[in-house]
Amino acid sequence: MRNNHVGRAKHYNLFDWFNAALMIVLSLIFLYPLVMTLSLSFSTPSELVGVNNVLLLPKGFSLQSYQTLLEDKSILRYYANTLLYASTGTVLCILLTSLLAYPLTIRDFKGRKLIHVLLLITMFFGGGMIATYMTIRSLHMLDTIWAIIIPPSISAWNTFMFVNFFRTIPEALRESAAIDGAGHLRILFRIILPLSTALIATISLFTAVGFWNDYFRALLYLNSNDLYPIQIFLRKIMISMDITAGNADVNNDMSRLMDMVNANPRTVKAAAAIITMLPILCVYPFVQRYFTKGVMLGAVKA
Repeated sequence: MRNNHVGRAKHYNLFDWFNAALMIVLSLIFLYPLVMTLSLSFSTPSELVGVNNVLLLPKGFSLQSYQTLLEDKSILRYYANTLLYASTGTVLCILLTSLLAYPLTIRDFKGRKLIHVLLLITMFFGGGMIATYMTIRSLHMLDTIWAIIIPPSISAWNTFMFVNFFRTIPEALRESAAIDGAGHLRILFRIILPLSTALIATISLFTAVGFWNDYFRALLYLNSNDLYPIQIFLRKIMISMDITAGNADVNNDMSRLMDMVNANPRTVKAAAAIITMLPILCVYPFVQRYFTKGVMLGAVKA
């Protein structure tokens, strides 16, 4: 008995060491592109001549690319637009999704099963890009901020997450509030949502990251440069070296940047990438602890 116990202990210890080593290797694999991009952005342009890649440490040290990008007024405008889209879209998503999810947890709500089926269908079949574009145009939302904010604000997946979590809240809380004269909206905003902090934080970050990284919707629905998000600016830089002669506006933008920076284009690309991902990297540590808890709470019941 004792020998078997010792054998099992050694087996578990070896398994734990293997898991730890595997996690370290995977972490290094995922962190390396970020570290390489960060090092490249701080490298001196003249030190990169004839150098294919920067491994861990920058070649020299220079803030020239960051300085030039931040001095350009367009990037500040793109940043402001993206912050507006991400913040407004996230708040609207939480509001609309919770309002949709709450009635689906009421047992005597008529049409509850039908709405469940319709939401489930949208998870497997989309309306298509052309149909969505025609809908946006018919609603006169083209070239407006609402074309970026409203379509992603309702998500079937987020709705089911809210529904599953709301079902775990004791029914006695709703009944006692109803006895005291509280209506459904008051119950939702005063009782249900305050108890859903972990799930709200998780969905909020997922939604904000989605808005922050989205550029394709801006390409489809926006025509004004004043409304473009930061990812459009990043996209211009990333494709600048392979741009065709027909896209003269993008080519001229990048030519102006290159003249101002007088630097290796790779440092500008790396600096732009770091600038665009910096807000998410700053916010993530504060809400990371809600991830597992929020997702698990939302998936407690099917």
